[in-house]
Amino acid sequence: MEEITIQELAQQKPDTYMVIDIRDSAAFALGHIDGAVLIPQEELETNHETLPKDKLLVIYCRSGILSDDVAAKLREDGYQAVNLVGGYVQWLQAKIRREASTQKAAEVEQGLRKKFHRVIFSKFAKAINTYDLIQPNDRIAVCISGGKDSMLMAKLFQELQRHGKFPFELVFLVMDPGYSAENRSIIESNAQMLQIPITVFETNIFDSVYRVENNPCYLCARMRRGHLYNQAKQLGCNKIALGHHFDDVIETILMSMIYGGQVETMMPKLHSANFEGMQLIRPMYLIREADIKHWCRYHDLQFIQCACHFTDTCTTCNPDERSVSKRMVIKQLIAKLAEENPQIEKNIFRSVENINLNKIISYQLNHETHSFLDDYQNS
Repeated sequence: MEEITIQELAQQKPDTYMVIDIRDSAAFALGHIDGAVLIPQEELETNHETLPKDKLLVIYCRSGILSDDVAAKLREDGYQAVNLVGGYVQWLQAKIRREASTQKAAEVEQGLRKKFHRVIFSKFAKAINTYDLIQPNDRIAVCISGGKDSMLMAKLFQELQRHGKFPFELVFLVMDPGYSAENRSIIESNAQMLQIPITVFETNIFDSVYRVENNPCYLCARMRRGHLYNQAKQLGCNKIALGHHFDDVIETILMSMIYGGQVETMMPKLHSANFEGMQLIRPMYLIREADIKHWCRYHDLQFIQCACHFTDTCTTCNPDERSVSKRMVIKQLIAKLAEENPQIEKNIFRSVENINLNKIISYQLNHETHSFLDDYQNS
C-alpha cells in the first residue's frame, strides 16, 4: 500500500499507525491533524532511525504532494509508510463538513460574548470608538482572506451589528486571486460553518504575477488591495476593513525603524489615494495575536494559512521574501525582550502615540520636511 485516504485512515485502529506531519513548525502550530506528530521533512529524511517499523507511518504535508516522495523513500528503507491522499487540506475540508451541521456558529458567537469578551470583543469595540472607525449608515466591505484574523473580524462585525448603537451595513467580501480548488473550498466551508454570508469575486492576479522575478509578492499584495477597493466601490461600500492586529502594528513600528530608517506604522484608518470617498479601517488594531490563536484553539477552528499557490508549505505571505525573514526576526526580537520586560509590547505601541516633536531632529508633514533648526533661534 502506497497511499491512504482520510476515510480509510478513520477505519484503522489507533494503536496500529502513526501520523507524521512533515510541514514546518509554524504551519503545525496553526493547525494539524488530530494526534499527528511533527517531524519536518528535512529532519525526517535524514534522521528516521527511531521510527517504529511495526506501525503504519501515515505521512502528510499540505496537499499530499511532497509527502508522497517522503513516504516512498521511507518504504525503500523498510518502513510501512503511506502518503495521506490530499494531505492536511483534504483532512481539514472533511473536518469542516462534519462541523457545518453542528451549532458551531452559535458556540463561537457565545464565546465572543462570554469567554473572549474582555480580550477580543471589548478591544474590537475600543478600537472602533477610539479611532472613530464606523459612522451611522456606513456600508463596510469586510475583506476575508480565509485566515484566522479575517474570519474572526467577520464574526466580530456580526456581533457588533446585532448589538451596536447605530445601523450600518456589511458585505463580507472574498477575493479569489486564483486559489487552488482546495483553498477555495476551505474558505467557503468555514464561512458556511460560521454562518458568514460571503460574496466571492474572481481575479487572475496569481497568473499575472507568476513570472514576475522581482518582488512578486509585493506586486500581488498591491494588486489585491486595488481589486478589493474597486469591488467594494462597485458594491456601494464606503469602507474596507482589514484584519491587521496589535502585533502587526508593533512589528511594523520596529521594522520601519530598524530596516527603513524612519518612524511609522500601520494606521487604524486611511483615506484611499485612488478611490475617492473610500476609507480603509483596521478594527482589530488593539487585539493581541496570542488571544486570536487562543480563540482558534478553544473552538477547534482551523483556517488556511497561506492561499498562495506557488508553494506547498507557505505559512506567511508578506511583500517579499526579505520581508518575511525581517518580520520573523522582529517578532522573535520582541518575544525575547518581553521575557525581561512584560510591558515591552505596550511601550513600543505607545512610542508612536507619545512623540515629542521638541526632541525630534526632523520630521515630515504632508511631504514637507521640518527640522528642529527651523525654530531653534526662537526657542
